[in-house]
Amino acid sequence: MLMRTDPFRELDRLAQQVFNGPGTWTRPTAMPMDAYRSGDEFVVAFDLPGVSAEAIELDVERNVLTVKAERRPTITGDNVEMQVAERPLGVFSRQLFLGDTLDTEHIQAAYDAGVLTLRIPVLEKAKPRKIAITNTEQDVKQINA
Repeated sequence: MLMRTDPFRELDRLAQQVFNGPGTWTRPTAMPMDAYRSGDEFVVAFDLPGVSAEAIELDVERNVLTVKAERRPTITGDNVEMQVAERPLGVFSRQLFLGDTLDTEHIQAAYDAGVLTLRIPVLEKAKPRKIAITNTEQDVKQINA
């Protein structure tokens, strides 16, 4: 199960964009994400448009998943004068606290069209299962006989 521990993360992200500018390695900017359960796995999708796959780092330590990425300017040169710069640049980071029911050893990561998608399987012990019920009437009759 995925656990959210910081309900003010989105407010912090907006305030950081307005007041602090681009993220740095010491103060990275949060990246938007979606998370949902699909069958026997959790799926987490991070928006990272304009970031190359080589600029993304994924780390798992204990049950903490850390995603870091860096978006650099794509247009550079001596004769370039930027007219409008609205796309955020810098370092982006997000940490997720994964529950004990997720299999952190078998996380799959794919990056396509600016979206990093992680698939985290649910451990066998955490999957729903049926429990057999014994017939207690027969057990009671055998004891009384």
